[in-house]
Amino acid sequence: IARPLPWVGHEDPWAILVSEVMLQQTQTARVIDPWRRFLEALPTPSACARAPLAQVLQLWSGLGYHRRAKALHECARAICERHDGRVPSSVAELRALPGVGEYTAHAVASFAFAVPVAVLDTNVGRVLARAIANRTLSRREARIMAGELLPRREVARFNQSMLDLGALFCRAVPRCEGCPV
Repeated sequence: IARPLPWVGHEDPWAILVSEVMLQQTQTARVIDPWRRFLEALPTPSACARAPLAQVLQLWSGLGYHRRAKALHECARAICERHDGRVPSSVAELRALPGVGEYTAHAVASFAFAVPVAVLDTNVGRVLARAIANRTLSRREARIMAGELLPRREVARFNQSMLDLGALFCRAVPRCEGCPV
C-alpha cells in the first residue's frame, strides 16, 4: 500500500525536513511539485539560509500557511549556525529548531536517520484506536502505543506504512472494506 512519494526513502535529511514542514496542514498531492521546485532552488540548509525570505516565500507559493516558510528559513539559519549546515539527527536537537514540533522531529529522526521513534499524526492515531485498541485513545495513550509497536528494524518503513495506512484507509470516514488490516 506504499504511496510513491519522492521523499520516501530519500537519503538527504534536508529534503526530508522540507517535505515534513510542507506536509504540515497540506494535502500530500499538493506538496510534490512545490517540494521539487524548492529543493531545486535551495538544495541545502545553507542555500536556504542565504536566500532572501522573499525567494523562500515565492518557492512556497501555493502551499498556504506562509509562517511555515518563514519558520523553515529560520530553521535553515539555525542549522547553519548551530550544526555546521547539517540537519541534526537527535529528536532533542531537531525540536530545538524553529518551527519543528514533536511530529516533525520524530519524522525527520526516523526517516532521515533511522532513529527508533514513533511517528504519530492524526491518521496514525486513528489506526491505533480502531485497529489495535478498539476505542478512542488520548494523545498520550496513542503515543505510548505507537512506541510500543515499533519494530527493532526498519523503523522508518514501519512508520511510513502506518502513515500510508492512515492516509489511504483509516480516514475520518474509514475505508474498512479495502483495508489490509
